[in-house]
Amino acid sequence: MLIPMEVIGVRVEMPSNQPIVLLKEIDGTRFLPIWVGAVEATAIAFAQQGVEPPRPLTHDLMKELVELFDATLIAVHLTELKDGVFYSTLNLRDGSGEPLSLSARPSDAIALAVRTHSNILATQELLDEVGVEIPQGEGENQEVERFREFLDQINPEDFAG
Repeated sequence: MLIPMEVIGVRVEMPSNQPIVLLKEIDGTRFLPIWVGAVEATAIAFAQQGVEPPRPLTHDLMKELVELFDATLIAVHLTELKDGVFYSTLNLRDGSGEPLSLSARPSDAIALAVRTHSNILATQELLDEVGVEIPQGEGENQEVERFREFLDQINPEDFAG
């Protein structure tokens, strides 16, 4: 089963200054933190904020290539965590309507999905394994505090993106 996710934003984990992209179940209470590189974090944040750099970033180029070949990014699937590394696939449709699936780093897949306004879906198994539940109705400050407590208990190596 695939669960729709939304990108909440990019945060920086302290004290390591390691960027994290934070996703949340659209119809649920679980969050999914994925450590990413600084370049990918910037690309995701730029796309979320509508910032257009003077020259295309790698993910802008990927978007243009998909469009140039008359393909469509249908969805990004965040599929599993294996040996501390997240895995994902890009699910596309080519110009003739044939489905295509490509393996991609989650950070790249998310950056492309944000640019193309495509769905981001996580497997039920992945969320059951590493999703962080924060009950709805709690205040924003409590939510942030619980997320910080979670970050204090884990290392970036546990979730390489």
